[in-house]
Amino acid sequence: MPLTTSLGYLSLLAAPAAAFWRLPCKSTLVVERADPIVAPGNISGHVHQIMGGNGFDFEMDFADTQDSSCTSCTVHGDFSNYWTPVLYYQHEDGTFVKVDQVGGGLVYYLQRSGPNNDKLEAFPEGLRMISGDPFKRSPGDDFASQAISYNCLDYKKNPGNPETPGFPNINCPDGLRTQVFFPSCWDGVNLDSADHKSHMSFPIGSYNDGSCPDTHPRHLVSIFYEIIWDTNKFSDKWHGNSQPFLWAQGDPTGYGFHGDFLMGWDKAILQKAVDECTNDSGRVEDCPVFELYPDSTAEGCKLPSRIDEDIQGPFAQLPGCNPVQSGPDKATPVTNCASNSTIGEGKSFFKDLTSSGWGYQGCGKDDYYSRALTGATTSQDDMTNEQCVQFCGDKGFSIAGSEYGKECYCANEIPSAAAPVPGVVGNCNMPCAGDDTQMCGASGSLSLYQKCTGGTCSNSADVGGTKPAAGSSSSAVSAPSSSASAAPSSTGTSVSASASVSIGNPSSGNAVTKVQSTSTSATAAPTETNTASSPSGGSNANPSSSSSASPSTPTNPTTLTPSWSYLTCLPDTITTRTLPKLAPYTLNNSLVTSTSCVSWCASNGYILAGTEYGGECWCGSDMPSDMTGVDEAKCDMACKGDESQKCGGAGVLSLYGVDTAVTKRASWMKRGVEEVKGHMKRHGHGDMSRQHARRFGGWA
Repeated sequence: MPLTTSLGYLSLLAAPAAAFWRLPCKSTLVVERADPIVAPGNISGHVHQIMGGNGFDFEMDFADTQDSSCTSCTVHGDFSNYWTPVLYYQHEDGTFVKVDQVGGGLVYYLQRSGPNNDKLEAFPEGLRMISGDPFKRSPGDDFASQAISYNCLDYKKNPGNPETPGFPNINCPDGLRTQVFFPSCWDGVNLDSADHKSHMSFPIGSYNDGSCPDTHPRHLVSIFYEIIWDTNKFSDKWHGNSQPFLWAQGDPTGYGFHGDFLMGWDKAILQKAVDECTNDSGRVEDCPVFELYPDSTAEGCKLPSRIDEDIQGPFAQLPGCNPVQSGPDKATPVTNCASNSTIGEGKSFFKDLTSSGWGYQGCGKDDYYSRALTGATTSQDDMTNEQCVQFCGDKGFSIAGSEYGKECYCANEIPSAAAPVPGVVGNCNMPCAGDDTQMCGASGSLSLYQKCTGGTCSNSADVGGTKPAAGSSSSAVSAPSSSASAAPSSTGTSVSASASVSIGNPSSGNAVTKVQSTSTSATAAPTETNTASSPSGGSNANPSSSSSASPSTPTNPTTLTPSWSYLTCLPDTITTRTLPKLAPYTLNNSLVTSTSCVSWCASNGYILAGTEYGGECWCGSDMPSDMTGVDEAKCDMACKGDESQKCGGAGVLSLYGVDTAVTKRASWMKRGVEEVKGHMKRHGHGDMSRQHARRFGGWA
């Protein structure tokens, strides 16, 4: 695809950098043919992936968003919904199959006040808008066209791949990132319009910065979506002379990508963040206005699809009867599709066993090295939830939990550390070995049932998976913390404080953490860990990390993988990472040390390693030639896996490298703080890559 070369697009190179934050949406809420903006109360013409609050419905307003009991994004106070079309792959025989997303998505909130330093406002309650045109099939130089772009991610061989206005015609080893920017100027009157666009406008002079026109004088905070798709899965299945992917509405060009936004923020929180979150690191953690939910809570916020149709494939026709329309003329909407037209209730996320005398309690947490349910256990290749509750009942227990598809655990109480988060479905998404129509927990997750007593038997009312009732509060997730705010067990025991000991081989990518009780009486939230159902090989790593006494000053380790050494404290570019590869074992950041990070990066063929924010490990093999080191005092965070070691800081990396490959370049990484300040001043804050300057502005 050709690069966009309009004057408006090129003018972004001179745009000033601005404060922003990235809202992580950890997973999709639901994937279905729903669009309450374009097709309220009806089935949408094509499939969307939807993120955000579980108040989402086929027809909804601002009040519905506020009834949410959870959100798939991580910031407290935001129950907005964000959605885009779904990506499909077309086989050589003409059939289609859905492409998986990599996680959920990122929503950027940017404070772009323009040359007149306009007062930026939070979105008004009830605002809804669309950016992009699903029927567009050709490029354009207008702002609406420039607001749509793609980036083919190839971190090792071509980290600087240019952005394109349509689908790139090359394979993307690390995924295809799809991007849509929304207009930020509001007419001040209408919360919607007939085309869902006219009440909004892009600024004067650029789609992502500038002053607002007189017709749309109210300058709102800007938003921008990034969604990554796992297209590399199909790298050996390309055919013909062009790329094989298309959007759900039958668009093989990419020009028809679009995004929808429905405001669901607590407006006071959003306005406070717009006014006060002026850090340009992009991290929501750096904004004191925000309270954050644990990732597992966001990942576990789900709704079932209410349309009984296959959206995964393979199938001969896209859902909604959408034909492939290549253009260049605009596509013709489908109006006579005879496919499913019924909006149902949606399937339950759990097996109802009330007829057998057991009520579902929700999806709880487990730890391989410190089991939540310790009464009795069994593993069966034909496991179902019926068999699990039968087994536990026969053993005299009142609590049963299925896990990892075929395991069953029993007890007489659910420890508060393992209790389900009220109103959240959780991550119990592994089919039972004996019946793939029901879920039997997952790795580190328990499908929990309790034996009923008395004359009635019912499931818990707080297991999530349905649209909350009108007027219901969102208190189920209104107190963010590092764990579920669960009630104590029936025996009245309090939650024990915990310390983590890393166990397993970090380079395997699936190391786990054992949680050890310190027998305190405080009701402290347990550390959230990323556990596996079975351990990886390897020896204990950093047993000293369980010590309650922290070193006064962490240092850079000197005993490292041979030929590696410490280089400098280096700024991390947020939108395109300085080191692009996040080591998968750091998803459980209690395992991270600078030593383990260097080991993982080295074993996977990288020559640079960097730890950041106490619990992140990044790898790479190249660096922008004009990046420079900063004051070592900025890399002051102790590693979460070993508090005696430094692991970078907020927006800065403790950088390590292979001696023979990096020492020739080390001099430019240690030029000192004053030169860094001059560099940042010249380039409008040097924390942006040249590539993403086109999206956000930042390099002169």
